[in-house]
Amino acid sequence: MKRVFLTAIAAAVMALSINAETETPINFGNFDKWVTRTITESSVLGGNTKTIYEIGPTQKINGAKAYTNLGGSPWATSNVYAKVMGVVKASGSVTPEARGGGKCAKLTTVMEHAKAIGIINMDVLANGTIFLGQMMEPITSSKNPYSKMNMGIPFKKRPKYLQFDYKVHVPAGKKIYSDGFSAKKTLKGQDYCEVFIILQRRWEDANGNIHAARVGTGRERYGKSTSGWVNKHRIAVHYGDITGQSYYHSYMGLLKCYYAKNSKGKLVKVIEEKWDDANATPTHILVMASSGCGTPYTGVEGMTLWVDNMAFVY
Repeated sequence: MKRVFLTAIAAAVMALSINAETETPINFGNFDKWVTRTITESSVLGGNTKTIYEIGPTQKINGAKAYTNLGGSPWATSNVYAKVMGVVKASGSVTPEARGGGKCAKLTTVMEHAKAIGIINMDVLANGTIFLGQMMEPITSSKNPYSKMNMGIPFKKRPKYLQFDYKVHVPAGKKIYSDGFSAKKTLKGQDYCEVFIILQRRWEDANGNIHAARVGTGRERYGKSTSGWVNKHRIAVHYGDITGQSYYHSYMGLLKCYYAKNSKGKLVKVIEEKWDDANATPTHILVMASSGCGTPYTGVEGMTLWVDNMAFVY
């Protein structure tokens, strides 16, 4: 009987070890540490001093200086320093917010105003967004915002889930389009906050073009306010071609808009051209959280997504 009992205990321990999950926090993904940037805008815009934030080791940066990721932080934000035709402007749609004994990231869709009598009169809608990668500053034009984002970081693992805490506020306003040049438009339908994790296998051709095959996919959209924080929420990562699955939505399809640096340091469009084998090993990972669902200059002013404690689960 003793031997049978010990055998049963050993089997139970082995089963637990086989099924055990490992949570691996994303570096700086608890959002407790932030870089504070103080930028004085050009006098033609009023010369106001604005404070914007980046996710990284706690420190302060004064002046209109191009930011690059600090301290090993893999995170970039939609907060930017822009310099267009010599005019300095700062935009901030991502901020730290106190949560418990630490902080979280607050992502808000905001209307940025740039007004100078007889020179500039622009209203630009900006979604609050964080992503793994780098924002290429200074921003010198509003054309094709994705072409200023180095999307994704090297990554060779195969997580089961992206795990995080989140909270959503959906205001009563309408979805609009405002790029600062054409007239504002009220659009039909609603906007959504979203979070995604994408795994790619990338390669570069002789001309410096970056190609990619989709290895893993997890993407969700949120269109209703939550009653509070949703803790330890998980987005499952589905491997291989998922287009025939019941959980597949069109917004989970192959990507056409993102850019990355090639081996020559040039930012080029990533051509995601096919679904990879379900057992393929990725070379890069994309993680993004946003108060809008991806269309530039489009959203609902005041739409807010809070996120905290981002981690991979294996």
